[in-house]
Amino acid sequence: MDLKVGPKKLLLTLAAASLSISAWAQWQWIDKDGRKVFSDRPPPANIQEKNILKRSGPDSRPGVSPAVIGLTAPAAAGKASAPKLSGKDPQLEARKKQAVEAEAAHKKAEQEQLAKTRADNCERTKRGLATFESGVRIAVTNAQGEREIMDDTARAAEKKRLQGIASSECKL
Repeated sequence: MDLKVGPKKLLLTLAAASLSISAWAQWQWIDKDGRKVFSDRPPPANIQEKNILKRSGPDSRPGVSPAVIGLTAPAAAGKASAPKLSGKDPQLEARKKQAVEAEAAHKKAEQEQLAKTRADNCERTKRGLATFESGVRIAVTNAQGEREIMDDTARAAEKKRLQGIASSECKL
């Protein structure tokens, strides 16, 4: 008895096996008239779920392992972990939520920085007003780099400017 398998026989055996795998991709259901329908396409939308007897694909048949139908472990895992189509992508929803939270955190940080800047401006303005109201002589540097003592008109103008800043920054 010769147990050698030639390349032609091996090729024919593989071809026959692949044809039988494609035969599994069949749908079977009972139509509205009570007849069994066999097809390679899914049933129409008006067919109730209870009337679908067999679905296409190897994973729809009970008791058949992925190794029997020729799927490798990664391919079987890929089929098993395929996402359920619920109309929502959980990863996309998570990214959207993270983006909204990041935007809220960014806005909060901006508001805190603005509040800090306003408080700093208010404090500086109050100190400047106190200096001008004290009557102390104030010197400024002119365009030529020379020191000049402010006269009463310049002091009044600067005091008015500081009061305007205080009213906007300090909410007096």
